[in-house]
Amino acid sequence: MSSAVLSKHSVHAHEVGHDHDHDHDHDAGGNTVFGFWLYLMTDCILFSCVFATYAMLVHHTAGGPSGKDIFELPYVAVETAILLISSCTYGLAMLAAHKGAKGKAIAWLGITFLCGAAFIGMEVNEFHHLIAEGSGPSRSAFLSSFFTLVGMHGLHVSAGLLWMLVLMAQIATRGLTAQNNTRMMCLSLFWHFLDIVWICVFTVVYLMGAL
Repeated sequence: MSSAVLSKHSVHAHEVGHDHDHDHDHDAGGNTVFGFWLYLMTDCILFSCVFATYAMLVHHTAGGPSGKDIFELPYVAVETAILLISSCTYGLAMLAAHKGAKGKAIAWLGITFLCGAAFIGMEVNEFHHLIAEGSGPSRSAFLSSFFTLVGMHGLHVSAGLLWMLVLMAQIATRGLTAQNNTRMMCLSLFWHFLDIVWICVFTVVYLMGAL
């Protein structure tokens, strides 16, 4: 009789401990996401400062080319479309992860990575083309601020791509654990944030500059 009672007590203690660990993981994940939101706010301030600097220097061309002379809207529109598509594919990766579909989550992350890599490739090609034509960052204050703003966004996207590779490797080896799901959520916030920033860049820098 006493053995049965002890056994029942041990099972109950194990269940309580398991629930406690689950709650702890949930709290830790929530704190991580909250902390990442704070980081995004600081990043938002950083981009705002660079946007403000660009707005002050946009007309300081020093006799060199202006945005209307160098921007190719169809080319940049393709860049923008690719980045927006990557945002959609990342959303599909999140849906797959929510359903526990490990393979689909990795596949959609892979497609997102390819879209992001294509975006960076097009941006590097644009920079190379401008520098080859003598419109590098040292040509004028306008071009310095342009290369700084667009380049800073590109560096963020590159960091996101590196993070995505590491995340795909972690999911492939460890599965869709609570930690990996939290990492996917943080990267999702980061990736969508970069999409929003790029829409602002496309509107303020390229669209308004070409008009």
